[in-house]
Formats: sequence, structure tokens, C-alpha cells
Amino acid sequence: MRTRQEIIEQVNNILEEEFEVEQSEFAPDASLKETLSLDSINLVDLIALVQITYKITIPVEDVKKIQTFSDLYDYIEQHLEQ
Repeated sequence: MRTRQEIIEQVNNILEEEFEVEQSEFAPDASLKETLSLDSINLVDLIALVQITYKITIPVEDVKKIQTFSDLYDYIEQHLEQ
């Protein structure tokens, strides 16, 4: 099982590579959409990346709850344990 720090590091590496934004821009309470300049298509890409990487399913209703980097880390951490 991965630790929270491992999840954060891996997620940040993936996001930096995929969305070409420096990790120094990532803050736990920062908006994912604003920081990564996500439109609806990029958001789908982000969710798909997380689902494939962590082998979890993120229902549409849960996507709306994931607003910040911390929300994303929390969601992955909680669903990896199931």
C-alpha cells in the first residue's frame, strides 16, 4: 500500500508531465482547474489518468467534489484502501 506522501509525489509527477505545469505551482488548497488550466476535455484526461494509474473508478458525481489538489490526494488515498 502506498503512503500519502508517495501518492502526492506520484500524482504531482504525472500532473507536471501531462499538463506541463511546474510542481512548485501545486499547493494542497489550490484549485486543480485554475492551476492546471483545465477545460472539460483536460478534466476528463485528468480523471482517466488517475483511474488508469491507480486502478480506481471515479464516478461523475465524485468528480465534482474533487476541486483542489488535496481533494484529489484524499480521494485516491481513500479509494486505494478499498
